Amino acid sequence: MKSVIVIPTYCEAANIQAVLDGVLDASRGSDILVVDDNSPDGTAALARATGDRIGGVVVLDRPTKDGLGGAYRAGFALAIDRGAEICVQLDADMSHDPAALPALISNVEHGADLAIGSRYVPGGITEDWPWQRRALSRWGNRYAAGVLGLAVNDATGGLRAYSVDALKRMDYATVETEGYGFQVEMTHRLVRADGRIVEFPITFRERTVGESKLSNGIVNEAFVLVLRLWLQDRRGRRSRRRHGG
Repeated sequence: MKSVIVIPTYCEAANIQAVLDGVLDASRGSDILVVDDNSPDGTAALARATGDRIGGVVVLDRPTKDGLGGAYRAGFALAIDRGAEICVQLDADMSHDPAALPALISNVEHGADLAIGSRYVPGGITEDWPWQRRALSRWGNRYAAGVLGLAVNDATGGLRAYSVDALKRMDYATVETEGYGFQVEMTHRLVRADGRIVEFPITFRERTVGESKLSNGIVNEAFVLVLRLWLQDRRGRRSRRRHGG
């Protein structure tokens, strides 16, 4: 199955070459698609130069910084146009080890609709995070899973692979969230579409170069998103009861 690894970037000049080299070493059979949001530090140019050296890299330039969700929607659309059967998500900050990519892709090749490299299943590890950040992430995942009934341990995890059939079935192009809540909304949609989700343990490392994109606004967006999705589910259940579903 053809896989395309989608890497959204904004000001990742210090990391992008190492990420692309790591992806090439781990998964030579995959195409690589960098989606850059007009980074002022030259990330896109570095990605193209690395692509000229290693091959198999396409860079999609977006005109403005328009959010993680928008970058992934644009990346998925182009990947599908280029014949992808599996779309992989990978952050550019080196927090995720590209060596996990073969296992991620293999899970989808063997029948999963979504495979998640998880920090919160047995064997999963988070390194070099302050306790406040670790507590926020862990609480946020428990909150999302508990309120929405997701039965997923790492609903915010960013290392993922989707089957293209699943992306189409869940109508990914209409997912509205732009920040890190995009992962939650995508997970929620796939659960509601009866998708098969597999989690396997990874080691997540705090970035050592560059700046985190996490902000209070993104955290608040995710909190409100869970409430919105819960209300959406509740209205759906009421509608089905009224119509005898």
